[in-house]
Amino acid sequence: MLQSIGTPILWAGFTVFVLALLALDLLVFHRDSREMKAKEALAWSIGWVSLALLFNVGVYVFFGAERGLEFFTGYLIELALSVDNLFVFILIFTTFHVRPAYQHRVLFWGIVGAQVMRALFILAGAALLQAFHWVVFVFGGFLIFTGVKILLDRGTEVHPEKNPVLKLFGKIVPTLPDAYGGRFAVKLNGKWYATSLLPVLVVVEVTDLMFAVDSIPAIFAVTKDPFIVYTSNIFAILGLRALYFLLASAMGKFRYLKIGLGLVLSFVGGKMVLAEWVGIPIEISLAVVVALLAGSILASALRPLRTEVEAAPKEDPSPPAEPSHRTGDKI
Repeated sequence: MLQSIGTPILWAGFTVFVLALLALDLLVFHRDSREMKAKEALAWSIGWVSLALLFNVGVYVFFGAERGLEFFTGYLIELALSVDNLFVFILIFTTFHVRPAYQHRVLFWGIVGAQVMRALFILAGAALLQAFHWVVFVFGGFLIFTGVKILLDRGTEVHPEKNPVLKLFGKIVPTLPDAYGGRFAVKLNGKWYATSLLPVLVVVEVTDLMFAVDSIPAIFAVTKDPFIVYTSNIFAILGLRALYFLLASAMGKFRYLKIGLGLVLSFVGGKMVLAEWVGIPIEISLAVVVALLAGSILASALRPLRTEVEAAPKEDPSPPAEPSHRTGDKI
């Protein structure tokens, strides 16, 4: 196995770079709660993908073709899994009646939390793989199991309102039924309350944690370098918000994407299990992943559904007035 390219300077530099991008996004471009329109979402999506590809070029130039291909394959797998996860985000926002103007804010902080959780997952996974070689077979077997489950369309439904973490949250934290202009918490009469958006954020975080259980082992099947796994993961989820607003209204058209993802997870899981005896070059892995994903998208285009999935709820043209005591402290 090649030595990791992730020196402390690279880890620190990449972290500072990502934090700067997030601060620029939140404090400059999206200071106010508003709905992201399709043209703006397209521009942001192109921007995030371009940044990822530019970083990919840097990896290719400074660390070689193999590392460059590993990053691109990992990024492609994570991006495809993220697109599939958009179905769940639509379901969450629809279930909790989150207005489009507030969805970007929830997704932003959800992704900030996801970066922390995924960093911990990746470091723990890398440590396990290095200390216990048999973990490779556990990861690979889990991916094959997940892929087959997706292909059989079993165990993939999500019911946000039944989430046990959400039920526990409601019992512990006093929660108000209003969004209070996009805040997560307010202080009223000297007491702090969660707004209706904070439970949604909790569900998004827990859901992403479940996503990470699938996606991170999938990228470890492509490369054992924690830095490549982390950076490809982060670049994929950074563009997830814009991609959500770009594709939310068209998600029903990707009817065969789950089949493609199931085959991809089964393939990379098999590659991980058989790596001890059969070495599959990264070029072949990339070609297989691209062929499976492109084939599922092409099949979806050739045989679209007659009815599309219900998109996220539109903003009520005459929303109810928020309580007059909303002038309390906020978060």
